[in-house]
Amino acid sequence: MAPPNNESKPTPKLTTTASLPCVFSLKNGELTVGGGKQQAPVLLTGVPGNVTLTPFAEAFDPKASDAPRELVERAAASARRGAFLGFTSPAATDRAPCRVGLLPGPRRFLSVFRFKTWWSTAWAGRRGRDLQMETQWVLLEVPELTGAGAGYVLVLPLVQGSFRSAIFPGEDDGVVICVESGSKAVTGTDFRHIAYVHAGDDPYKLMQEAYLAARVHLGTFRLIQEKALPAMADRFGWCTWDAFYLTVDPAGVWQGVSELAGAGLPPRFLIIDDGWQSVNRDEDPPHEDAPGLVLGGDQMTARLYRFDECARFRAYKEGALIRRPPEMFYDRSMAKAVARKAAEIENAGKAKKKAAQAGAAAADLSSFDAKITELRRELDQLLAKRDAVLSKLCDDDGGAGAGDGEVGLKAFLKDMRRRFPGLEDVYVWQALCGGWGGVRPGATALDARVVPARPSPGLAGTMDDLAVDRIVEGGIGLVHPDQAGDLYESMHSYLAGAGVTGVKVDVVHTLEYVCEDHGGRVELAKAYYDGLSKSIAKNFEGTGIIASMQQCNDFFFLGTRQVAMGRAGDDFWFEDPNGDPMGVYWLQGAHMVNCAYNSLWMGQFIRPDWDMFQSDHACAAFQAASRAICGGPVYVSDSLGGHDFELLRKLVFPDGTVPRCLHYALPTRDCLFKNPLFDQETVLKIWNLNKFGGVIGAFNCQGAGWNPAEQRVRGYSHCYKPVSSEVRPADIEWCQREDTSSMANASSYTVYKCQTEELLLMTPHSEPIQFTLQPSSFELFTFAPVMTIGGATKVRFAPIGLVNLLNCGGAIIDVEYGSSGGEVRMKVKGRGGCWCTLM
Repeated sequence: MAPPNNESKPTPKLTTTASLPCVFSLKNGELTVGGGKQQAPVLLTGVPGNVTLTPFAEAFDPKASDAPRELVERAAASARRGAFLGFTSPAATDRAPCRVGLLPGPRRFLSVFRFKTWWSTAWAGRRGRDLQMETQWVLLEVPELTGAGAGYVLVLPLVQGSFRSAIFPGEDDGVVICVESGSKAVTGTDFRHIAYVHAGDDPYKLMQEAYLAARVHLGTFRLIQEKALPAMADRFGWCTWDAFYLTVDPAGVWQGVSELAGAGLPPRFLIIDDGWQSVNRDEDPPHEDAPGLVLGGDQMTARLYRFDECARFRAYKEGALIRRPPEMFYDRSMAKAVARKAAEIENAGKAKKKAAQAGAAAADLSSFDAKITELRRELDQLLAKRDAVLSKLCDDDGGAGAGDGEVGLKAFLKDMRRRFPGLEDVYVWQALCGGWGGVRPGATALDARVVPARPSPGLAGTMDDLAVDRIVEGGIGLVHPDQAGDLYESMHSYLAGAGVTGVKVDVVHTLEYVCEDHGGRVELAKAYYDGLSKSIAKNFEGTGIIASMQQCNDFFFLGTRQVAMGRAGDDFWFEDPNGDPMGVYWLQGAHMVNCAYNSLWMGQFIRPDWDMFQSDHACAAFQAASRAICGGPVYVSDSLGGHDFELLRKLVFPDGTVPRCLHYALPTRDCLFKNPLFDQETVLKIWNLNKFGGVIGAFNCQGAGWNPAEQRVRGYSHCYKPVSSEVRPADIEWCQREDTSSMANASSYTVYKCQTEELLLMTPHSEPIQFTLQPSSFELFTFAPVMTIGGATKVRFAPIGLVNLLNCGGAIIDVEYGSSGGEVRMKVKGRGGCWCTLM
């Protein structure tokens, strides 16, 4: 049988570079790139006849794109460096894994794959067998063409019609592109545009160009430069999760904000995390909150039964905490006591399960039951004590104005802003489907039905996950996709009226579990994301959203029309939930690496959010240093009374804003194809830019990572040791922004080392700065170009910034040079020692 035609149907061609030949070629079973006077490097061998290559310039119709003209023109300028890689299937199917060739290697690559339904991480290798399941993209190094326009090649799975795709490993170094609709009723045969390949010499600009091509081609999302960032990106914040888990209440939230504000660190945004909603389980009374929910996991089979706040917030009366602030009555140790007791119950349950698996007799297991019963009784007593305190607070105390005014969440937020006028943004948590278990059927006016949750076959090799287990156990109360917009409007219009300015939308990828009867995962996602986008635009000024548990390509290609902020890594874990005592340390490095490498692709759609952390954690300074230069929001999840104010003052201005970098932090070039988690030699280095300089963050993250054989993230204790590296001015990608590109041409730089407080001078040709980092430690290197000023007497000057801040260069607002050349005025924000160098 003859192979299919390797070209798409004729479409209007782009101008400019479209007339030049595509740098990719598919001939004689080989996919090659470049060529010219030298032999074109082979990327894939053994390419079967049903695999197709379509130059981007031939497939893209600029007149049909909804992208702004400027973006279309930019895509045209790099059109010859891109092509669609796809295939045809001999029979219609809903899921088609196709081996598109072999990657025999050795050719270094960097990739990102889903290690859980919700979360992605980086993986480096040299051949096809090194790939992991559910890979979202692969960046190949092509050193044969460095400087010739194709030193790197990106392979990017896309969505096409009602199908999405991901890369999987195949036999004998095979590279498999797997296409799926998620519904047996949705089938296809033509997948010629299901992936995209793009070549370039600059790996960072290559990513920009590739996702730009996807943007103008698909028209289903917007790039980050097309959207405004939420205002909270420049503000310090506090999230309630680690302070309360599911027991969050008005008095506790007030107390937490008060502690930070009282220390001169006023939160300018607040996230009331999971626990504020009205949810219950199928076995609970239909119009009452589920009792006894404390730790994450307890709530994962619960569903929304109304769209407003739970009883703890609903009972609040305007003025209650103004008249009687928490300092007068609230036991701030109660939340920790409740969490500890709930953890004891959880651990006793795990011990019982382990004993049963070991073959313990029924009589022996009964002792676990008795212990769990007693622990539950003790937990119920603690919760009853907490509820009694809150009930007394909300009783009408006869004070002036008591019994008048607002009630519930609206009253609480009104009082919060009266007491803390700098608190501008308040976000609340929600799941994409409403609650973890969706919406309870019959509880609202919406058409909600419990749909069994069935994970995609492609997730079979991912890590065991409590959230997945509980969702599969309970199913999802799915609101019909025709009413997805009504779901979000019902929730968000109420919240906006109560003073909420945004939402943290979590548990995003449950949709792929319940898509069989709704046109498949792409079509179901389109309906929900369209409803979400319209509601955010209407109720939260178009920007009030943080996406979380969303790290899969169909969300980014379909759900980011309005979303401009999203999580770049998995959750901040203060300890290993599986019990490894060293997890307190190695989990921090794993989190940091996830954020840094995920930002390479997520940063094209959203401003990466590196998540909250706890300022009193053993590795708090390690985490704080990464947040200082990540370019995203800075917020903590401190428990009540659990703050390191001195550390926080290194992150936050006195007015509650933060010195945010101009760009988003990314790994340096010499880290791109390395393994900074467990190769025993690589320091994670990330770069970012400030208005008058740049910064390199160096972090020893060695000690943990993905284990393909065990299919989990685990510790590698033999890697938890000192590692050495080096930095130079060229590690900073000055030219990634037009307004910082001139700093790449400086003849010399002053370098300030944050931890050792050293000041060094180097040129672009100097030997690099050598350093060694202990496990879970860091160094920040601030680079400031040196300027020569003065008349007859020449003086060299470099602005460093406020050295009491971790991102010291971020404090510099302006630098003005006098007309005579001998005067410099430097304007900074904040307090502390302002450093500059005069030589």
